[in-house]
Amino acid sequence: MGALLHSLFRPGRSCVSLGGGGPCPSWRGPRARRGHQAGTMPVLILPVEHSQDTRVGPPAWREATKALTQKAHQLTDRCGQEAVTTWKPKDSVRDPHTARHLCRAVHILPWRFRVETLKGGSTMEKPPPGEGVTLWKGKMKPPAWHARLPLPMHRDARALQTAEVVHAHARGARLTAARLSRAQHQINGQLRLLQRQREATDHRLSEVRKALLINQQSVKLRGYRPKSEKIPDKADSMLTWEKEELKSMKRKMEKDMEKSEALLKTLASCRDTLVFCCKERLQAVELMNQPLDKVLEQAGRHSWVNLSRVPTPRTQGLKTPPPDPVGTYTPECATALYEAKRLLMESKDTLLDMAKNEEDIREQQQQISDRVCASLAQKTRETLELKDRLNMTLGLMRGTIHRCTKFTQEMHIACGLVKGPLSESHLETREKLDRPLVRTYQRHVGTQLPEATRLAQGTDKLQRRISHVEENLEELLSMRKNLTWSLSCKKVGQDVDYNVVRLRLRQRHPHVCYEQARRLVNDWDPRTPPRAESSIARK
Repeated sequence: MGALLHSLFRPGRSCVSLGGGGPCPSWRGPRARRGHQAGTMPVLILPVEHSQDTRVGPPAWREATKALTQKAHQLTDRCGQEAVTTWKPKDSVRDPHTARHLCRAVHILPWRFRVETLKGGSTMEKPPPGEGVTLWKGKMKPPAWHARLPLPMHRDARALQTAEVVHAHARGARLTAARLSRAQHQINGQLRLLQRQREATDHRLSEVRKALLINQQSVKLRGYRPKSEKIPDKADSMLTWEKEELKSMKRKMEKDMEKSEALLKTLASCRDTLVFCCKERLQAVELMNQPLDKVLEQAGRHSWVNLSRVPTPRTQGLKTPPPDPVGTYTPECATALYEAKRLLMESKDTLLDMAKNEEDIREQQQQISDRVCASLAQKTRETLELKDRLNMTLGLMRGTIHRCTKFTQEMHIACGLVKGPLSESHLETREKLDRPLVRTYQRHVGTQLPEATRLAQGTDKLQRRISHVEENLEELLSMRKNLTWSLSCKKVGQDVDYNVVRLRLRQRHPHVCYEQARRLVNDWDPRTPPRAESSIARK
């Protein structure tokens, strides 16, 4: 019996269970174990033989000591587990299906370097991705340790964390300011390009307006032609067509100027917004001595806005962060950059359209002016041809008039000779009807001489012929006058058309400005009668 009790209470064997605080089931009998498992009060069944207990202390006293020891063991285990759990990471929970001696190997397996095979067949060890401290010598990268309680260096850690947050905010503000500054420079570049294109378009518009003044001058100058030369012709139709086309060009270019002016104002407003946002972002980086271009280079992005740059084959750098109202990339900055990007695209298309329209209008204006000058030059050649024909006709008519005049004079002389002298005393003897020979002949009946009758008939016939020739001469003189007038009108018309062509070629020269052409038009008075026509009318 004593040996049995000694075996039950030998040193090194616990008599208190870890679960319920009662006696350990390991030293109970089989029936006691079954009773404990069934939830009943465990009972110590002693052997039948009488046991001699040599201990002096009472059993209650020993049981109290054993209960106290069991509570101390439980408290120690709980506090140790809590202490270890406090300093252990949250995710470091042992897998119940893994053997205890393999837990550490399984736990540190994700920390070890990974072997990757390159294209050439060689291998290279790389640390696993994620946060942590890379141990190059041990070929391991443990994850970051997240403690649940403040460490002894908590104040320094918080100070470093605050400094890191401030520096991160400063870096983000500097990067945002660099982006805004780069966008501002690009907007300024587009403003300069738009200003140059507006100057070119305005110059072309002034050329179109000058062409309208030249057209007005041409019409006014052609209005100084004689009335016979003002019959509508193809040159007038060409001038009217030129006027309509120039007005259409003028309206088109004025629309381009209005559109570019609105775009210019929008670009200027966007630039001011970018400048304001950039200055606002730069308030947090006043002590950072680093160029903004260097910041973009470090970020791996030369521009977030420029669309004309050819994309590089390498991978782009930092992506655009999402807008944060309390961060460095605020919604105002995002809106300003998006508006800058949209305006850059719109201004690029507008510049292409304006340049194309300006080039097309320049070529079209040159072609129209050449066609009008060609039609006026052809009209001048036709007028010259008609003038030469009129000149030849006048020459032929002049010879006919001279012959008719000479013939009329000779007939007047012949008529005077046939009529004879005015006084009877001037008659010759052979012309007198009472001469002796005639009187002797007229003594017999029926011997009357027809001399007087024949003289009278010849004189009358000469008079009629002279009257007819004089009428023809008057018609010739009248026709010559008309031909002379027409020749003079043709000459004036030729001079006017030639002067119009010369004026157009001189006025469309680039050195002639719009004001000079306008003064030339204002100096003319359309109510002034043409000098050539008035001088011809006086003649």
